[in-house]
Amino acid sequence: MKGLVIKNTGSWYTVLTDDGQLLDCKVKGNFRIKGIRSTNPVAVGDRVIVSAPSSGGNQEGAWITEIEDRRNYIIRKSINLSKQSHILAANIDQAMLVITVTKPQTSTTFIDRFLASAEAYRVPVILIFNKGDLLTDEEQHYQQMMIDLYENIGYECRAISAETGDGVEALRPLLEGKITLLSGNSGVGKSTLINKLVPHAAQRVADISEAHQTGMHTTTFSEMIPLTPLFPPFKEGQGGSPHSSFLISHSSFLIDTPGIKGFGTFDMEREELTSYFKEIFEFSKQCRFSDCTHTHEPGCAVLKAVEDHYIAQSRYQSYLSMLDDKDENKYREAY
Repeated sequence: MKGLVIKNTGSWYTVLTDDGQLLDCKVKGNFRIKGIRSTNPVAVGDRVIVSAPSSGGNQEGAWITEIEDRRNYIIRKSINLSKQSHILAANIDQAMLVITVTKPQTSTTFIDRFLASAEAYRVPVILIFNKGDLLTDEEQHYQQMMIDLYENIGYECRAISAETGDGVEALRPLLEGKITLLSGNSGVGKSTLINKLVPHAAQRVADISEAHQTGMHTTTFSEMIPLTPLFPPFKEGQGGSPHSSFLISHSSFLIDTPGIKGFGTFDMEREELTSYFKEIFEFSKQCRFSDCTHTHEPGCAVLKAVEDHYIAQSRYQSYLSMLDDKDENKYREAY
């Protein structure tokens, strides 16, 4: 039977089948020897084929036997296993990256790496600037500068406070009928935002570590959350309505993922990187050399644009840092 992976706990995958069953499944071992260099060969959002569980309600026999072709995914380099990747989610319509300028501060390098990875797989991104209620006047000014920077590049930005609810309702129309990946550093308020948008999700919320001003992980696995309940409450192994497949395919989902500290890029060729930075790509068309790396070459339009402040220094530095990702030692030192 076919289904949708809606939760990944690390050892089990919860699959919502097209006939409305919820099955806890394991992965056949041969997935791990087919050249999929990933810590999670199956990701939330994957369409899969599942073998039927054994009779008598015992789900020990439920296995994911095949992954259908993905239309896209968001991937990053696994921090502890740098030769492997970690797929955050598959088959998504868009991503919302939650950003905070304080408690904790999201670096522009992290933002730019996420955006470049999304560009590589043609996933639209909306930048959500959270915790507006905590900002000083100076921080408010800095946030507006960041919003101006990314809007000028072409990214949609929204300023909200998940804690107070300010700006949250305006996000709902952006989510309707779509599968949206929600990502960001630990502690930026993803769980609080989900609780506001999806009260029935009941996400846990943890305080920020005052000692380090960094987030504490409140989400320990990836999960696909419907914005409105799909069916009456599920009973595992029991089917939903006869129209389950239609409801699933036409529903709105948020994919919640554990907070991430760093975002190492994976499987990007140096010569492709320019095209993942929108403004750098536009200026690169004017470079003297077609294979310009935009680091030292004479007649480089990108270097001239950085010098003339048409390209932000922070964006250019992010580009340079991603060029260095081929050097494993530099990667390990930075992250």
